[in-house]
Amino acid sequence: MRFIPVLAVWLFVCGPAFALDVTVSAAASLRDAFTEIARAFEQANPPHRVLLNTGASGQLLQQMSRGAPVDVFASADQDTMDRADKQKLILPATRANFARNRLVLAVAIDGSAQPKSIADLGAADVQRIAIGNPDSVPAGRYAKGALTASGHWDALKPKFVNTQNVRQALDYVARGEVDAGFVYLTDALLLASRVKVAFEVQTAEPVVYPIAVVKGGGAEKVGQMFVQFVQTEPARKILRKYGFELP
Repeated sequence: MRFIPVLAVWLFVCGPAFALDVTVSAAASLRDAFTEIARAFEQANPPHRVLLNTGASGQLLQQMSRGAPVDVFASADQDTMDRADKQKLILPATRANFARNRLVLAVAIDGSAQPKSIADLGAADVQRIAIGNPDSVPAGRYAKGALTASGHWDALKPKFVNTQNVRQALDYVARGEVDAGFVYLTDALLLASRVKVAFEVQTAEPVVYPIAVVKGGGAEKVGQMFVQFVQTEPARKILRKYGFELP
């Protein structure tokens, strides 16, 4: 009769208690690369599991600020991570830049509009332009900065179709629901059979992705392991596979 409780205690201490799920909230543009990185991390660190949550960086920050259970945060821009730091949501010592990207204008391969520059977006054949909401989507914020600097933001406003994240902008382009869309190069590469890059958009600052452990998520040690793993060569190989550049 005493053997069963002792065995139960042993299993609790030495077995499942060591298996922790680490919840990773990552920018939408990281979805495919991080899905593969998560699987590689799990294989290298059994029995831990990665629960991946992707979306617009600003929306993910809002979720964390409202108490959503998150252990690791990966943003598509420095500004959003800076705000997470100011709100004391992350462990600053764990913050690291791990990837770079490029903002591009994508068009459907069989689309009629073929702009070559930002100025061409004012042409009559470009009627609808997908752009992430600049208030919450880093790609939209980068695009707004470039359009403002070139003096075209106000003139193009009537053509904008705001999206909740950069992948939604990509989908709109691929389905022909817009004539063009601001996305990252890595996004355009994912649907190379349906969309193409019209031109690269010059941004005032480089598109650099930071990652950090979130405070009080419940799995900080495993979160730190994941942050470190993202910076290893196996993970970098996966990032390069999806078109990301190293910082």
